[in-house]
Amino acid sequence: MSSRDAGTTGVERAGAPVPDLSGDVADLTAALVDIPSVSQQEGPIADAVESALRTQAPHLEVVRSGNAVVARTALGRRRRVLLAGHLDTVPIADNVPSRRVREPAGAGTTGTGGADVLYGCGTVDMKSGDAVFLRLAATLTDPAHDITLVLYDCEEIAAEHNGLGRLERELPQWLQADVAILGEPTAGVIEAGCQGTLRVRLSTSGVRAHSARSWRGVNAVHGLAPVLERLARYTPRQVDIDGCVYREGLQAVRIGGGVAGNVVPDAAAIEVNFRFAPDRSAEAALGHVRGVFAGIEADLEVTDLSPGALPGLSAAAAAELVSAAGGRFRAKYGWTDVSRFAALGIPAVNYGPGDPNLAHTRDEHVGTAQIHQVEGVLRDYLTTGVPA
Repeated sequence: MSSRDAGTTGVERAGAPVPDLSGDVADLTAALVDIPSVSQQEGPIADAVESALRTQAPHLEVVRSGNAVVARTALGRRRRVLLAGHLDTVPIADNVPSRRVREPAGAGTTGTGGADVLYGCGTVDMKSGDAVFLRLAATLTDPAHDITLVLYDCEEIAAEHNGLGRLERELPQWLQADVAILGEPTAGVIEAGCQGTLRVRLSTSGVRAHSARSWRGVNAVHGLAPVLERLARYTPRQVDIDGCVYREGLQAVRIGGGVAGNVVPDAAAIEVNFRFAPDRSAEAALGHVRGVFAGIEADLEVTDLSPGALPGLSAAAAAELVSAAGGRFRAKYGWTDVSRFAALGIPAVNYGPGDPNLAHTRDEHVGTAQIHQVEGVLRDYLTTGVPA
């Protein structure tokens, strides 16, 4: 049945219904999924979230920046925990509104057989995480730690649009915390730190000629052969940091060249992506890639570069979160906004419901039991309170 038949409630307002922050967290997830929020179109969901927090959580101070909504307690606790999630999704693939079904036993490949499952765009990435954070911030009126909630826009597109960057410029005091938890999908297991990412474009030039008289030309596509040979021989490293094993990778991700079926091409390019462990700085990662391709006659242009984030599990607040989550943790493969918090000197981890392999897919779905599990772990962590 659809989420609208599953108990979703809210007060109607212009644009989108205001979700009920005190009800079941799976119903809240469905309510958020049912508000379309493709990147740069987050206005309606930001309006609904802001209204819900202002009317249902009077213990929180709430501010708005563009389509980001930020709220916090001011209880004078010795520790502040920041809960961050993005409101935007990738483009909808005929998977909104949400639907909620009972999977038959043995069904599915992600452990959802025999379980209550919520389908829809953003169920995994990352409205289930947003729902957990929203409900915790709204219902924990006397937590052991002060809480800051940051729900922001434009995470799924170019970094220049990312709402966290805007908040860092406009409201930096709102991002101060002792530990940050990013609600990216991790299947309910803490994923610490993140890889850095670097993309470069290697371009070659040649001389155009008729392919019937190829000796008169210089083939730019053939000029990329040394680049491909280096990539084929490359051995990526693995590195253990705080018990998290990060696997690096250097891969060609796009190649192009050619003019017509009877022309020797005079220009070609290959794009290479380097995913590097967080013990490398951005500068060191770039130096490594330049070294890999040293001596090859090709122009190297950097098209994207974002540093990684160290696990930070030695920080007391992060270690206690790992303990609250059953002691399980692993490295985060891929880049996430924990890197932004790490750059601010804030230990940060990824922790949220949903299988990351299902993110951005037409069949995106999450088991409601996992949403409840993550909420329960974080509720215990935020209410128990261990002296700093």
